[in-house]
Amino acid sequence: MGIKMKFLVQRVTEAAVEVESEIVGQIRKGFLVFIGVSQEDTQETADKMIHKLLNLRIFEDEMGKTNLNLAAVNGSLLLISQFTLYADCRHGNRPSFTGAGKPDMADSLYKYIVEACKKTVPIVQQGVFGAEMKVSLVNDGPFTIMLDSEEL
Repeated sequence: MGIKMKFLVQRVTEAAVEVESEIVGQIRKGFLVFIGVSQEDTQETADKMIHKLLNLRIFEDEMGKTNLNLAAVNGSLLLISQFTLYADCRHGNRPSFTGAGKPDMADSLYKYIVEACKKTVPIVQQGVFGAEMKVSLVNDGPFTIMLDSEEL
Protein backbone atom coordinates (compact mmCIF):
# COMPACT_ATOMS: atom_id res chain seq x y z
CA MET A 1 0.00 0.00 0.00
CA GLY A 2 1.19 3.49 -0.81
CA ILE A 3 0.90 6.76 1.00
CA LYS A 4 -2.63 8.14 1.18
CA MET A 5 -4.47 11.34 2.11
CA LYS A 6 -3.64 13.07 5.39
CA PHE A 7 -5.52 15.68 7.41
CA LEU A 8 -3.65 17.33 10.28
CA VAL A 9 -6.54 18.65 12.39
CA GLN A 10 -6.03 21.30 15.06
CA ARG A 11 -8.87 22.37 17.32
CA VAL A 12 -8.63 26.16 17.46
CA THR A 13 -10.25 29.15 19.09
CA GLU A 14 -9.09 31.20 16.10
CA ALA A 15 -6.95 30.79 12.99
CA ALA A 16 -6.01 32.85 9.95
CA VAL A 17 -4.00 32.52 6.75
CA GLU A 18 -2.23 35.33 4.90
CA VAL A 19 -0.95 35.47 1.34
CA GLU A 20 1.24 38.45 0.40
CA SER A 21 0.38 40.22 3.70
CA GLU A 22 -3.38 39.93 3.06
CA ILE A 23 -5.68 37.75 5.16
CA VAL A 24 -7.38 35.36 2.73
CA GLY A 25 -9.05 33.09 5.30
CA GLN A 26 -9.97 33.48 8.95
CA ILE A 27 -12.12 31.59 11.47
CA ARG A 28 -13.01 31.60 15.13
CA LYS A 29 -13.83 28.34 16.95
CA GLY A 30 -13.39 25.26 14.82
CA PHE A 31 -10.75 23.24 13.00
CA LEU A 32 -7.65 24.35 11.18
CA VAL A 33 -6.97 21.47 8.80
CA PHE A 34 -3.75 20.98 6.87
CA ILE A 35 -4.60 18.73 3.91
CA GLY A 36 -2.06 16.48 2.24
CA VAL A 37 -3.03 14.79 -1.02
CA SER A 38 -1.04 11.87 -2.44
CA GLN A 39 -0.91 10.82 -6.08
CA GLU A 40 -3.06 7.77 -5.29
CA ASP A 41 -5.97 9.67 -3.73
CA THR A 42 -9.46 9.86 -5.22
CA GLN A 43 -12.74 11.62 -4.48
CA GLU A 44 -13.78 8.45 -2.66
CA THR A 45 -10.76 8.82 -0.35
CA ALA A 46 -11.63 12.49 0.17
CA ASP A 47 -15.26 11.65 1.01
CA LYS A 48 -14.12 9.17 3.67
CA MET A 49 -11.77 11.74 5.19
CA ILE A 50 -14.39 14.51 5.13
CA HIS A 51 -16.91 12.24 6.85
CA LYS A 52 -14.42 11.44 9.61
CA LEU A 53 -13.39 15.10 9.98
CA LEU A 54 -16.92 16.45 10.29
CA ASN A 55 -17.90 13.78 12.80
CA LEU A 56 -14.81 13.99 15.04
CA ARG A 57 -16.07 14.51 18.58
CA ILE A 58 -13.22 16.54 20.06
CA PHE A 59 -15.03 19.56 21.49
CA GLU A 60 -15.93 19.54 25.16
CA ASP A 61 -19.51 19.10 26.33
CA GLU A 62 -20.98 20.68 29.48
CA MET A 63 -19.26 17.97 31.56
CA GLY A 64 -15.83 18.73 30.11
CA LYS A 65 -15.71 15.51 28.06
CA THR A 66 -14.59 15.61 24.43
CA ASN A 67 -17.95 14.55 23.10
CA LEU A 68 -19.12 17.17 20.59
CA ASN A 69 -18.49 17.45 16.85
CA LEU A 70 -18.02 20.57 14.73
CA ALA A 71 -21.73 21.07 14.04
CA ALA A 72 -22.65 20.78 17.74
CA VAL A 73 -20.48 23.81 18.56
CA ASN A 74 -21.29 25.77 15.38
CA GLY A 75 -17.64 25.47 14.44
CA SER A 76 -15.90 26.67 11.31
CA LEU A 77 -13.19 25.22 9.07
CA LEU A 78 -9.98 26.71 7.74
CA LEU A 79 -8.59 24.33 5.10
CA ILE A 80 -4.96 24.65 4.00
CA SER A 81 -3.25 22.57 1.32
CA GLN A 82 -0.02 21.18 2.79
CA PHE A 83 2.21 18.96 0.64
CA THR A 84 4.92 19.01 3.33
CA LEU A 85 2.85 16.47 5.30
CA TYR A 86 4.58 14.00 2.96
CA ALA A 87 8.12 14.92 4.06
CA ASP A 88 10.32 11.85 3.89
CA CYS A 89 13.30 12.41 6.18
CA ARG A 90 14.73 8.89 6.10
CA HIS A 91 17.72 9.73 3.89
CA GLY A 92 19.91 12.70 4.76
CA ASN A 93 18.67 15.94 6.27
CA ARG A 94 16.83 17.45 3.33
CA PRO A 95 13.26 16.09 3.14
CA SER A 96 11.92 14.57 -0.04
CA PHE A 97 8.29 15.19 -0.99
CA THR A 98 7.87 12.56 -3.70
CA GLY A 99 4.87 11.07 -1.86
CA ALA A 100 2.82 14.23 -2.43
CA GLY A 101 0.35 14.39 -5.30
CA LYS A 102 1.22 16.24 -8.49
CA PRO A 103 0.06 19.88 -8.29
CA ASP A 104 -2.84 19.75 -10.80
CA MET A 105 -4.31 16.60 -9.32
CA ALA A 106 -3.75 17.71 -5.71
CA ASP A 107 -5.30 21.14 -6.39
CA SER A 108 -8.35 19.51 -7.94
CA LEU A 109 -8.91 17.24 -4.91
CA TYR A 110 -8.24 20.12 -2.49
CA LYS A 111 -10.95 22.19 -4.22
CA TYR A 112 -13.27 19.17 -4.12
CA ILE A 113 -12.73 18.88 -0.34
CA VAL A 114 -13.40 22.60 0.19
CA GLU A 115 -16.63 22.48 -1.84
CA ALA A 116 -17.83 19.27 -0.16
CA CYS A 117 -17.29 20.80 3.30
CA LYS A 118 -19.20 23.95 2.29
CA LYS A 119 -22.29 21.78 1.73
CA THR A 120 -22.64 21.13 5.48
CA VAL A 121 -20.42 23.61 7.34
CA PRO A 122 -21.68 27.23 7.35
CA ILE A 123 -18.22 28.85 7.45
CA VAL A 124 -15.44 27.27 5.41
CA GLN A 125 -12.36 29.37 4.70
CA GLN A 126 -9.29 28.33 2.75
CA GLY A 127 -5.74 29.14 1.83
CA VAL A 128 -4.39 29.55 -1.70
CA PHE A 129 -3.10 26.35 -3.27
CA GLY A 130 0.62 26.54 -4.01
CA ALA A 131 1.06 30.02 -2.53
CA GLU A 132 3.53 31.04 0.15
CA MET A 133 1.21 31.31 3.16
CA LYS A 134 1.56 32.52 6.73
CA VAL A 135 -0.77 30.60 9.05
CA SER A 136 -1.54 31.75 12.58
CA LEU A 137 -3.64 29.95 15.14
CA VAL A 138 -4.56 29.54 18.76
CA ASN A 139 -4.60 25.78 19.29
CA ASP A 140 -7.30 24.98 21.85
CA GLY A 141 -6.10 22.38 24.32
CA PRO A 142 -3.69 21.99 22.59
CA PHE A 143 -5.55 19.42 20.55
CA THR A 144 -4.03 18.07 17.33
CA ILE A 145 -4.96 14.86 15.49
CA MET A 146 -3.49 13.28 12.36
CA LEU A 147 -6.11 11.58 10.21
CA ASP A 148 -4.56 9.20 7.71
CA SER A 149 -6.83 7.53 5.15
CA GLU A 150 -4.77 4.35 5.46
CA GLU A 151 -5.89 4.06 9.08
CA LEU A 152 -9.61 4.81 8.66
